[in-house]
Amino acid sequence: MKMLYTAFDMLTVENEDREKDKENTLAERVPPLKLSGLSVQELQDLCKDLHHKIDVVDEERYDVEVKVGKNEKEINEMKLKVQELTRKKPTLKRVKISAEQLLSVLLGGKHTQTIDFKANLKTVKKEEEKKEEVTDWRKNVEAMSGMEGRKKLFDAGAQ
Repeated sequence: MKMLYTAFDMLTVENEDREKDKENTLAERVPPLKLSGLSVQELQDLCKDLHHKIDVVDEERYDVEVKVGKNEKEINEMKLKVQELTRKKPTLKRVKISAEQLLSVLLGGKHTQTIDFKANLKTVKKEEEKKEEVTDWRKNVEAMSGMEGRKKLFDAGAQ
């Protein structure tokens, strides 16, 4: 309870200090007006001067409001970027869709004709590659081994 009372007292003292600071600042910036004993021309000049000061203050206020608005917009954009970066993106599923379905989705009700995309394609004939017959090398080694194999080689070379 003592802490609450102390905090309450500190808040009241702080608010009083703020009010005093406001009054002192206003007293410095805006001196009290002395309207007694002024002629009509002097009063008009004073009014024009006050209007000019009000215009300057309004311009400054507008500039500050614009800067604050820009800063708030940037803050919101950065918050969105942070959320996008931290958020996990769901894995996308692969969807197979035909060309007809894709056109109907893209064109909506305008797509009434069916288009055969494969009809205009050129046909390509594949040439079969000649493959050499692969025989078991072990049979060749057995056949060529010994004198019979050498004789066969000699006979083949003599012809």
